[in-house]
Amino acid sequence: MIFDKQDNITVITQEKASVVELVKKLDVLFDRFKNDNIIICLTSLRQIPLNEIVEFLNLSNTHRQAKNSFVIVTDKVNFDDMPDELVVVPTMQEAYDIIEMEEMERDLGF
Repeated sequence: MIFDKQDNITVITQEKASVVELVKKLDVLFDRFKNDNIIICLTSLRQIPLNEIVEFLNLSNTHRQAKNSFVIVTDKVNFDDMPDELVVVPTMQEAYDIIEMEEMERDLGF
């Protein structure tokens, strides 16, 4: 797991372990990045089944309730199956774009 902090965005890249292990580690380390927007980069992993992606649901909901963005980056999922509560995009650029849009919405009070 690699952490890369840029301004108010923390990019967490997972290279080897399973998604379930990553979620458990993030729960433990949550205080380190609870005030940042988060991008979870899973592009180096194999195909990710829906039941593993939904492991992020509680963490994502908690983070979004605190008025921060939580975006997962992977092109190895079926986007049609993704729950509406999770923001999953295929590229890092789209993740940054989502965060920028969500910050504008928060600034405008949406």
